[in-house]
Amino acid sequence: MQIPTNHIYLATILLKRRQNLAKLINFPVILWSGSRSSRNFPANTFPFRCSSHFLYFAGLPIENAAICLEGEKLTLFMDNPPPSNLLWHGEIPTGDRLAEIIGADAAFPMSELKFYATNAATISVQNPITKITQSEVLNRDIFPANKAEEIDLELTKAIIFLRLSHDDAALTEIKQAVAVTMEAHKAGMAATTNAKFEANIRAAMENIIISDNMTCAYPSIVTVHGEVLHNEEYFHPVQKGDLLLADVGAETSLGWASDVTRTWPVSGKFSSTQKDIYDVVLAAHDHCISQIKPGVEYLDIHLLAAKVIAEGLVDLGILKGKVEDLVEMDAHALFFPHGIGHLLGLDVHDMEDLGDLAGYEIGRERSNRFGLGFLRLNRPLIPGMLVTIEPGFYQVPAILNNQEMRGKYQNIVNWEKLEKFSDVRGIRIEDDVLVTTNGAEVLTQELPTNTDGIENLM
Repeated sequence: MQIPTNHIYLATILLKRRQNLAKLINFPVILWSGSRSSRNFPANTFPFRCSSHFLYFAGLPIENAAICLEGEKLTLFMDNPPPSNLLWHGEIPTGDRLAEIIGADAAFPMSELKFYATNAATISVQNPITKITQSEVLNRDIFPANKAEEIDLELTKAIIFLRLSHDDAALTEIKQAVAVTMEAHKAGMAATTNAKFEANIRAAMENIIISDNMTCAYPSIVTVHGEVLHNEEYFHPVQKGDLLLADVGAETSLGWASDVTRTWPVSGKFSSTQKDIYDVVLAAHDHCISQIKPGVEYLDIHLLAAKVIAEGLVDLGILKGKVEDLVEMDAHALFFPHGIGHLLGLDVHDMEDLGDLAGYEIGRERSNRFGLGFLRLNRPLIPGMLVTIEPGFYQVPAILNNQEMRGKYQNIVNWEKLEKFSDVRGIRIEDDVLVTTNGAEVLTQELPTNTDGIENLM
């Protein structure tokens, strides 16, 4: 665990977050950090990833720990490592030392936690072993984070309110992750010329992230099969004529994420058909970012992307009809089936463990429409909110070859014309955009998005 050098600043930020929470609730809160999960046998574990809700108030990814929040008071609970730990893992700070660093009032062993559990609220963690501990300590059932009830639900809503808008400390961390991520994408482009497989490009990108003492915020997507939206395979050969889609983001040692996607030609030059489709996606990307400001509905940003993509595909002769009608019948979703983006923060899909409680304004529900069902965020934008904007175009066989879809859109899609764009499997362009008091700041703007800029980088 990396200890920040400026302890006073960290403690001050954490105190402010506790003070903000205390304005919204009037009961004690216990949050668990979680523990490691075994990979294939007990001693071989996946890397530890701390609960983001714990991180937000504790600041450090302390393993097998819990915190109790009571107003402005912070109490840390953890067991000091046994002497044998020195052999395998080296020296780890004691609970008293960590309490001092994060500004906690006291530190106690985990066995003392039960004495603080009366009428305490919590949020269920992802780790199943820790979830059992939560139930035992609080002496009640703990519902999944996206189905919280009673005081747990009150706590969930309060934390959502706080985390929807980032403070300066969070933005400082995120901008560090963004800077490293942009360098990783440049390294990926540079490595493409001599790459034989996707794995070679992935290695070049993740090398930058690891070299800066960060981790990947999510499994990297580095693929010539961009039509597979979350492709996590890297064995495909990289050949001239392919487009390489790279969705790769760094996460700082304190857990703050970035999320960036670029698509580039393996040969260094876009073909005419690739450029035509790319420019349609880029137009949607640019139009959406230009409209971001406080008060704007994120749903409207998504629908704007759908409209621009539909219009571009009509101009290319792929779709037929009026743009408004095409969007209303979800024809654009044949090629742009996902939402325009999501919240970004301590989680790459921030607070998605809380389900639509976080992503959707109270009273709103997910649509069952083909073109809206995967929208992850449906709220008005507010200052301090960080969102991704990531329109795309994909030729997904499972969609385009589906008989029901073919029948529904038989006269809407010019299938013969579409075949001329067979060298475009998938394109996505994704940037991280901060909502400011009067507009937006694109944190990733130094990484080019236009075709000339990408070709020049390569």
